[in-house]
Amino acid sequence: MTIGLTGGMGCGKSTVAALFVREGFRGVDSDRIVREQLLVDADVLRLLTGRWGEGVLDAAGRVNRPRLAEIIFADDAERLWLESVLHPRVKAVWEASLVSDPAADWVVEVPLLFEKGLEKGFDFTVCVAASSDVQLSRLTERGIPRPLAEQRISKQLPLAQKQDFADVVVFNDGSPAFLQEQVRRVAATLRAAKR
Repeated sequence: MTIGLTGGMGCGKSTVAALFVREGFRGVDSDRIVREQLLVDADVLRLLTGRWGEGVLDAAGRVNRPRLAEIIFADDAERLWLESVLHPRVKAVWEASLVSDPAADWVVEVPLLFEKGLEKGFDFTVCVAASSDVQLSRLTERGIPRPLAEQRISKQLPLAQKQDFADVVVFNDGSPAFLQEQVRRVAATLRAAKR
């Protein structure tokens, strides 16, 4: 079984993914693929510097992620260009993971699951939701100023629409124990439905 896991920024996708892993799923984190594989890939670096110059790199020659975020969140055309570079590569990596163990239950974190029409590649979709106040509070705790957090959230499909599109919604406004119990029940229900 494969689950496509999505949700708004600051809603707790990674926390929920980790809870699915505790339930016996194998996990794939699209953001981690970008950070650890793609943003250090020579071909990707060449494309980025070809478009934005050496200023997109730090002194050590790595992608300066805060600078990159400034560029792409200030200009939709630049954000869409970067997505066109990264998304096919991310998808290829996670698809290779799924093929490597087809008998396993998989949970794949895909922030732009519905925005990019990727939901069809999964047996089920799960959206992690939180109230707007909780979402913004978590992002500011991560050091993202509130105006920048609001700007980034605005670039995604509204959370209410993601909830409408998803097969299951997990709410992450409560306690860790409540969240864990939701994931336990969702995992059991989806496994039963897949049999």
